[in-house]
Amino acid sequence: MRPFTTKIVFNYNLQKITTFFIIIILTNISINNMHANNFLYEKDHLILDLKNNIYWLRCSVGQVWQGNNCSGKALKLSMKQVKEAKKIAKKDLGGNWRLPNRKELESIVCSKCDIPKINEKFFPNTPYEPFWTGEKNRLAKKYYWSVNFFTGHTFGRFPGNIPNFVRFVKER
Repeated sequence: MRPFTTKIVFNYNLQKITTFFIIIILTNISINNMHANNFLYEKDHLILDLKNNIYWLRCSVGQVWQGNNCSGKALKLSMKQVKEAKKIAKKDLGGNWRLPNRKELESIVCSKCDIPKINEKFFPNTPYEPFWTGEKNRLAKKYYWSVNFFTGHTFGRFPGNIPNFVRFVKER
């Protein structure tokens, strides 16, 4: 009778160990798949980003928030035009709006999403092209970092006179 009891205990322990590892693996997968969207909260035309402690405008510059969607055509702006757009945003919306830094803009990339690589529930009608950051490439000073929402990749190869899309943020 002893070998049979040992086999049952061994199978029971193996089952517990297997279950434990499956739970660990699934937990790690869900944690690794967690992205910035878990820290974003909607508030009309704004998104509160708890992770970065900022507010995002839901719409790209050139678009207007209407109920639950961004309407109009997003505009590509040069860095010179971005300065003017910030002044208009400050006047019309209040607050000190700015371009997001590289880390902030990368944080809203949704690698699991189809094209565009952004959660369209929070940022509807986002063009799937590069968006400016306010951060210069330290290795090539005349170039700025951008995040491409077609691929989700970051590039530091656009000079400020090349127009790209814009989404503003402000401090919380």
